[in-house]
Amino acid sequence: MSLLEAIVLGLVQGLTEFLPISSTAHLRIVPALIKLVDSGHQWNDPGAAASAIIQLGTMAAILVYFRRDILRLTLALVTALRHRRPFDTVDARLAWYVIVGTVPIVVLGVTLEEFIETRARSLWIIAAALIILALFLSLAERLSSRRRGLDHLTWTDAVIIGLAQAAALIPGSSRSGTTITAGLFLGLERETAARFSFLLSIPAVAGSGLYELYRIRSALGPHLGIPLLVATGMALVSGYLAIAFLLRYLRTHTVYIFVWYRIGLGLLLLVLLTRGLV
Repeated sequence: MSLLEAIVLGLVQGLTEFLPISSTAHLRIVPALIKLVDSGHQWNDPGAAASAIIQLGTMAAILVYFRRDILRLTLALVTALRHRRPFDTVDARLAWYVIVGTVPIVVLGVTLEEFIETRARSLWIIAAALIILALFLSLAERLSSRRRGLDHLTWTDAVIIGLAQAAALIPGSSRSGTTITAGLFLGLERETAARFSFLLSIPAVAGSGLYELYRIRSALGPHLGIPLLVATGMALVSGYLAIAFLLRYLRTHTVYIFVWYRIGLGLLLLVLLTRGLV
């Protein structure tokens, strides 16, 4: 991995992990586009070990950004359990909602692991997922009442948004895309839908990153190398900025910019596929 590849890979991973535009799609498409622009330069697959390490950058980004929320919810949950009133406060219930909402992606992720990592990574599936989720996101934006905040969340909301997060196991869907879409359909404010989406993703992102790192531990060499460290650092910084941008943007803007971007990217990928360019 060259230093340029490391910078681009880290940026793409960090930005697209948290914006509703699909990191998997971009990590597959970007190398193909670079090959089209410069046929003499083909980027190598960094491999599972390197990818797992870079993903730790995005994991760190969400942990750093939501560090106060994590501490507050954890203390609320521990206090509620100690007093034998587990659902007594809004923060304690929110912590339980995150736990309950994480169950679907854990169960389906383990059950469908082989399919997700092989056949589901087809570029045709990714292109279709980009466009289909864009249409659902557009419909959710149009129909949502956007009147409910975090303090109005219910167990039903947690389960439905958790199932939506599990749907993001399909490459091209986007974890934040599916969960924000579900939140809007449930009448959540845009920023609330995004904030709960990020809180819900913390166990999933951290768990998958650590699991991948453990699974390929034997492939890790004694020296990580400067490019890999650069890529991880770029993923951390760009991921942090992507979270901050999206939460601020959705306070006053619709999600249509992401809808049109997803449709455009999906159509571009379909054109490249039909012409045999990727």
